[in-house]
This record gives sequence, C-alpha cells and structure tokens, in this order.
Amino acid sequence: MDKKKLMLLLGALVIAIGTAMAARNLLAGGSTPEAEAAQQMPQGPKVLVAQRGLPVGTILTADSVSFQQWPKEMVQDAYFLDGEADINKLLGTVVRYQVTAGQPLTQGALVAPGDRGFLAAALGAGMRAVTIPVSQKTGVAGFVFPGDHVDLMLTQTVKATDGGESLKTAETILRNVRVLATDQSTQSETKDNGKTVVRAFRTVTLEVTPKIAEKITVAQTLGTISLALRSIADNQAELDRAIASGSIKVPAGATREQEEALLKTALSRPNDGATTFVTGGDVSRFQRRTVPPTRLEAAKQMVETAVNAYADRAGAPLAAAPSAPVGPVVRVTRGKNTVEEQVGR
Repeated sequence: MDKKKLMLLLGALVIAIGTAMAARNLLAGGSTPEAEAAQQMPQGPKVLVAQRGLPVGTILTADSVSFQQWPKEMVQDAYFLDGEADINKLLGTVVRYQVTAGQPLTQGALVAPGDRGFLAAALGAGMRAVTIPVSQKTGVAGFVFPGDHVDLMLTQTVKATDGGESLKTAETILRNVRVLATDQSTQSETKDNGKTVVRAFRTVTLEVTPKIAEKITVAQTLGTISLALRSIADNQAELDRAIASGSIKVPAGATREQEEALLKTALSRPNDGATTFVTGGDVSRFQRRTVPPTRLEAAKQMVETAVNAYADRAGAPLAAAPSAPVGPVVRVTRGKNTVEEQVGR
C-alpha cells in the first residue's frame, strides 16, 4: 500500500474516534444539568387548582378542582393548601373572578353561601334569579341539584267558552334552565361515605333572562309548574341544532378558547322558543271531545250557521249541506265503486 494513502487512512481513523468521544461527552454533559436541576427543584405543598376554565358564576363541583404540587417559593397565603383546607366545604361555592385551567384558586375568588353577594355572583351577565315552589311530585322527587339544567312544564285547565267540557293541557314553556339552588342550599348534601343524599325541597331558584322571569311569574298564576331534568348528552344536540339554525355564529379567526367560551355561554342560556304541548285528547280517547275544533272545522260551522240564519230570515230554510267527514277516513273500493268511510263510524 502506498505510504501516503496509509497516512490518510490513519488520520481519518483518529478524527472519527475523536468525534465519537466528543459526542459522548456532550450527551453526558447535557443530561447531568437536567438531572441536577430536577433534584434541586423545591418540592412545595399541594394547592387547589382549577381542572378546567371556571367562568364567573360557576358553582364549584368536585370534578372542577383538585390539589396539585406547587413550587414552594410561589405559594401565597391566599391559596388553599392540602391538609389545611377542607375541599368538601368549598363545594357549592361560586367563582367570583374568572379562573383559567391550572390556575390556583384564592380565597377571594370564591363566594360561600350566606356571604353577601353570593347569589349575584352566581348569576351570569344580564341574567336574573327567580324562585318557584315545587313539591316532591313536581320537583323530580328531589333528584335535581344545583348546577343541573331542567325544562319547565306548565299544566293547566282551560275552560270551554261554549259551555263544553274544560280542556286539560300540559305545555313545555322553557328549556335548558340552570338550577342555582334548592331551598337555600347550593350544594348536594353528602354522607360520610361520600354518597349523595337525595332530599325533598319546597323551592327552586333558577337562572333566567328578564323576559323569561316575567313569563314564569305569569305561568305560576295559570297552573302548576313541574320540572323535567335534562340529560347531559342533550347539550351537544342543542349545540348542533343551534349551529345548524344559525342562532350561534362563531366569528372568523376566533381562537379555540374563544370558540369554547362562546359555545359554552350559548348552551348555558335558557330557551323559550318552539314550545311543545299535549292535550287531554292526545292522552285519552275519552278526552277527545274536549279538544276544540280546528280552524277549518270552525270555519265550516260558521258558514253553516250563517247560511241557516239567512234562510230563516228568508222564510225558506235551506237543506243542510252534507258535513265533511271529521277525523281519519279510508277509501273502500267495491267493484267499480269507491266510497270514503270515516274511521270509527
């Protein structure tokens, strides 16, 4: 082998060995400071932090907060420390200031029941609090708790104007109404083993808009108001329906946090549109005679009454026009002849 080539080969080998050793030392030196920094980081106490964003007026629940490790030098006197603060006593309090996810809660950020301004802090912007009486039957047997969302149904008896029988009705007048308190409690009572105690209550305080507060006040004079507990899964269905109808519009260029805040605010507001109702005739066939005639039937009756009145004045009563079948009909074909028969006749 040529002596010059041998020297080049040896030089390349030396350079490769040096590079490998330098890289090894560099990696070892980079990990050592990290390990030392991790060992030197002070292990402070656990403080109460928010598990998710808590807007103003949020009622504190067990799944919204937890204790997490916090650097000792960053702990403040206003923080709730593990071992010193009883988290069960904090449940049911209301967030006075907005708290972001992962941020420690301070004593000034929470308002406890009985404190001045507690109910006002629980209300959202532009909302009102209204209280309605309920019973064990109309209050879902006590299975409604603060923070739940309910629908309001109005049951009433409508008197007949023509001397007939009264009409029994039930109507869903409001949907997606947030419960602020039951009686004077804003939290669920629990036993020592942590199980929720279901208890009866006589009043329910709801969060509504000023216009809906007026409707509830009038509805209490018309009949009996009952609560219907809503499922948590209904929120997504309501959101999809609102977006499809265009009632909720997300501005272009909005961040993910802004979209979530906008949608959450829209979902939390009560809805008084597109109400549904049921009458006694829809429930029992024996109540169908109490249902007033439809507009078409009423118009036919008015025409017949007018014709007969004119005939009486003329002195020659007209033959009554054959009345159209009321209700469902079927077509019966016998040979070449087809007739309409009313169902149930």
